[in-house]
Amino acid sequence: MAGRINDDDVKAVRAAVPIDAVVSEYLQLRNGGGGNLKGLCPFHDEKSPSFQVSPSKGLYYCFGCQEGGDTVDFVMKIDHLSFAETIERLASQAGITLRYEEGGYTPGRQQGERTRLVEAHKAAAQFYVEQLERPEAEIGRTFLAERGFDQAAAQHFGVGYSPAGWDHLVRYLRGRGFTDKELILSGLVQEGRRGPIDRFRGRLMWPIRDISGEVVGFGARKLRDDDNGPKYLNTPETPLYRKSQVLYGIDLAKKDIAKASRAVVVEGYTDVMACHLAGVTTAIATCGTAFGGDHIKILRRLLMDNSGAEVVFTFDGDAAGQKAALRAFEDDQKFAAETYIAITPGGMDPCELRLAEGDEAVRTLVETRTQLFEFAIRQILARHNLDTAVGRAAALEEAAPVVAGIKNGSIQHESAVHLAGLLGILDTQFVVRRVSQLARWARERGRGSGGEQRGRPGGVPAGDGPQYRHRREPEAQGDPGAPAPPRGPRLDLRSPAHLAERELLKCALQYPQLVSPTFDAFGADEFTAAPYARVRMAIAEAGGTAGADADYLVRVRDVAPDDTVRGLILELTVEPLSLPRRRQREIDRTYVGQWLAAVRLQAVDRRIGEVHAGVQRLGPYADAASLSAFQEELKALQVYREGLRVRGAEAL
Repeated sequence: MAGRINDDDVKAVRAAVPIDAVVSEYLQLRNGGGGNLKGLCPFHDEKSPSFQVSPSKGLYYCFGCQEGGDTVDFVMKIDHLSFAETIERLASQAGITLRYEEGGYTPGRQQGERTRLVEAHKAAAQFYVEQLERPEAEIGRTFLAERGFDQAAAQHFGVGYSPAGWDHLVRYLRGRGFTDKELILSGLVQEGRRGPIDRFRGRLMWPIRDISGEVVGFGARKLRDDDNGPKYLNTPETPLYRKSQVLYGIDLAKKDIAKASRAVVVEGYTDVMACHLAGVTTAIATCGTAFGGDHIKILRRLLMDNSGAEVVFTFDGDAAGQKAALRAFEDDQKFAAETYIAITPGGMDPCELRLAEGDEAVRTLVETRTQLFEFAIRQILARHNLDTAVGRAAALEEAAPVVAGIKNGSIQHESAVHLAGLLGILDTQFVVRRVSQLARWARERGRGSGGEQRGRPGGVPAGDGPQYRHRREPEAQGDPGAPAPPRGPRLDLRSPAHLAERELLKCALQYPQLVSPTFDAFGADEFTAAPYARVRMAIAEAGGTAGADADYLVRVRDVAPDDTVRGLILELTVEPLSLPRRRQREIDRTYVGQWLAAVRLQAVDRRIGEVHAGVQRLGPYADAASLSAFQEELKALQVYREGLRVRGAEAL
């Protein structure tokens, strides 16, 4: 039975790995104000960033889908890991040695399954690199040299060699403590007639890494004529490796993709190597599959859906390359970025181009790109006889929807005019009107199917800031037997009363030292929104703001009665405070004092209303004692109210 990771070690791991460093491995973050960072949520599709990261609090929260938590929660969700596997991965990154209770530390038995598979791939990658130096691998070194890659290039990309024998890797990994079951599950090994055998034999090996840099699979190139297998053999689908969800080179290219707002998509491992060595360090490639939806999601998170960003596809100029380019154009609308195509001359791929004409030719190839929609239009027109009226009409009907799909309105109009010229249609406005009509119909279809709300779950208007959002109603998941997620009451967060309560709770969670000890004297009944009252009670149960320490926020979340309240606590912890836009103010006791006073003032106003109602209920025949008590209380409340109004928090 696997031992439990020591609690102190778990705490050390949580503190050692900054959340912004972890999250930025998966998506581009930019300044979100108030000390926060923001980006496109990796857990749901959206067009404007609502995913916030608070480095100072070590938390993240998405105001679109309500996902939130700390570093451990993020890694568990995005990489589908167990708690133990996540702690093990983060501990490895931080250089922390974990202690296991209930029997000590035995890595082979106690590490999680996914962690063991990652370790097996890491060991295999090192094994293959070492084998590339051996005499048997001369054929592999020659292959690399003939394509312009020296030893330094091979080391930079981790290229290795798998020996031609049946079980070299099997024996090596067994010696490192891995079981046959783990090796087969990893995809590195397959069942033979007499036991496990190496999957890759006598091939040049490229390690395929995920966006965080961990080896999750391999691509293997055939080198010998007597090898009856395919030219390229990739790792099969495993718990680590999904070919539709990985991009070769993404670990090396991600920072430059985010910095340059450009990604260059090539077709093979050697093309990625050639591009990077030529200075095009934003190059990536798919791994044995067509570029698809999951690949687009990875790039969108890095490009931040910036309309000025670019995705450049490079394809050979042959028929297969042109067909691939048109397939890529089908996904154009899934990008906010502009899509381009760079056709290599003479049917050469980037690797061959670099070898034939040098690094400059590769850079020029990317810089002289053509917009993908223009390429698609020319391919369509080439299929029709434009010398006849029938041919021109058919070409127009096929090409007009392509132009109508162009995202930029001004470019769409210019392209419609250009299309008329390519077709030889003198009535330019006829073509422009046809394109406009198709574009309008497409927009109307989008509205009819909820298209305008894409990326904004719950139908929240784009102009609403997070402090005014309703709590999201859960969406149906398609499984009628599944338990419904917890629902919280919908709040009118536009109400001034609720806004003041929200801001005060944000101050209490984010700056407890500034509101203490005054806040701890506030009762839950001073918060009129029921979920806010529950958050107030959670703070009290966690020791109040006076007891705030390094574990304060963890305690508050732990005592929350349910996931709805826990999610609201995360939301309030990450959401920026409502500082005035014209004059940025410092978060100090004066700032938090205005919210302390505002919430108390509203509570006093409510009590004054209740006292007036009590007097009304007494009527004209009220006894003097009861009436006097009400009047005394009313007088005291009014004096207190005036003090709050004039002196603010000093009157508390």
